[in-house]
Amino acid sequence: MTISKLRLSLLALCVWIAAWVGSALGFNLEQIQQSFLSRYGQVVSWEIFNDWMRVMRASRNVSEREKVQRINGFFNHQITFEEDYPLWDKPEYWATPLETMARGRGDCEDYAIAKYFSLLELGVPINKLRLVYVQATIGDPDGDSIKQGHMVLAYYPSPDAEPQILDNLNKKVLAAAQRPDLLPVFSFNSAGLWLGTGKDLRKKSLSRWQDLLTRSRAEGFQ
Repeated sequence: MTISKLRLSLLALCVWIAAWVGSALGFNLEQIQQSFLSRYGQVVSWEIFNDWMRVMRASRNVSEREKVQRINGFFNHQITFEEDYPLWDKPEYWATPLETMARGRGDCEDYAIAKYFSLLELGVPINKLRLVYVQATIGDPDGDSIKQGHMVLAYYPSPDAEPQILDNLNKKVLAAAQRPDLLPVFSFNSAGLWLGTGKDLRKKSLSRWQDLLTRSRAEGFQ
């Protein structure tokens, strides 16, 4: 075999290995990019999406904890909070990650959902991630405060570990014990549901969740 042919063979092997590793980790960024471009083009929000692509590619080989920190920080920094009705003309809408990035805005569910799918794409196992519906105390618990429904993403470093909370209200990733302002109601992911109180709320949320899964998979998310 000549040197040039050997180089070509090695190059082909490297490309195959990169593709195999990407597939093994759940990466489908090229399809996701094409989905974004076909739906939105290079609009103003293209910068947010491009930054997300860079973060995703740069985070393939870092530790899980670092992936969690980077993804939490990215969405908390890049996405502006906005209620559903002025954003979608609906009282309640769960946006896909691409929809959130295209608008550059979203509410608590949209933050949590975008973080969830991003970490799955980075190879974090599904059994380590749960979307958690909580009652959040906003304000001083001993003074003027209100309680409202809220959603966060929980990351479990190990099956018996205390979950780490990814939130848009408190931008730091903190252990659940450090978030007494959050009262869990129920949690779920693409594999199951963990019961709590509020059956009607669960039913409505899971209906939205099934719809969201269908739309997100159409965008290229696994």
